[in-house]
Amino acid sequence: MKSSILSSTVAVIFGATAVSAHGYVSSATLDGTEYAGYDPYQVNPPPERIFRKVPGNGPVEDLASVDLQCNGYQGSGSEPAVLTAPVTAGETQSLQWTTWPDSHRGPIITYMAKCPGECSEYEPGTDAVWFKIAEDGKRDDGSWASTPYTFTIPASLAPGNYIVRHELWALHAAWAYPGAQVYPSCFQVAVKGSGSATPSSDLVAFPGAYNADTPGVVYDIYQGTEPYVIPGPPVWTGA
Repeated sequence: MKSSILSSTVAVIFGATAVSAHGYVSSATLDGTEYAGYDPYQVNPPPERIFRKVPGNGPVEDLASVDLQCNGYQGSGSEPAVLTAPVTAGETQSLQWTTWPDSHRGPIITYMAKCPGECSEYEPGTDAVWFKIAEDGKRDDGSWASTPYTFTIPASLAPGNYIVRHELWALHAAWAYPGAQVYPSCFQVAVKGSGSATPSSDLVAFPGAYNADTPGVVYDIYQGTEPYVIPGPPVWTGA
C-alpha cells in the first residue's frame, strides 16, 4: 500500500469502445504463493484460475448492475472460477494490478463472502453476504490508496471457503453520473486457522451497497479539499 500508483499514459482510441489505460488484478500472492489473475485477453480457452472471469480492463459504472459484484458482463454478475487457493487467517496477502493511470485515483476496498459449499459452485446473486475487511482512501498528506496492495484476513475469521471481492475506484469522472468508475475483481480462497468468528451485521449486497447518494461515490479529486469518506459499511475486524 505504501508504493505510489503506477504511472501510465492514458491512451484513448477514438472511434473505438476500449480504453487501453484501465486495469485489472494481474496476480495475487497468497501465503507466499503467486497466482495469476484472470487475463481477459488471453487466447481461449483461458487456463484454470482462482480468479473469477472479468470481461476486460474497463470499469463498471452502473452501481445498480449485478456486474458490480465481480466485474461480470451485461448481467453475468459473478461467474465462478474452477480453483481455490489456501490462505491463513491473520497473514498479510498482496495483490498486483496492471499498469494504472495517474489520473485514476480513489479508494481501494476489499470484501469477503462465505461460500455455503464449494466456491466453484456458488454465485451470491443479490444476497447481502459481503463484509468489508480492508479499505484505504485519501490520506492526510493528500495522497491516495495505491498499488501493489496488501490486506490481512482477520485472524479470528472461521475457516471455510470464501470469495474475496477487491475493488479499485477511479473518481476522475466527478462531473459524470454517478461520478465513479469501479474496477471489481473476485477470487476464491479456502481460509485456514483457529478462528471461530463470523460477521452477522453490516453485511451488504452487490448491487445495493452503493448508490449515487452514498458518501464517497462522488468526489472531486482535483479540487476537493474536504476529507474523503470511503463508501460502504465499516471494516469488520473480527471482533
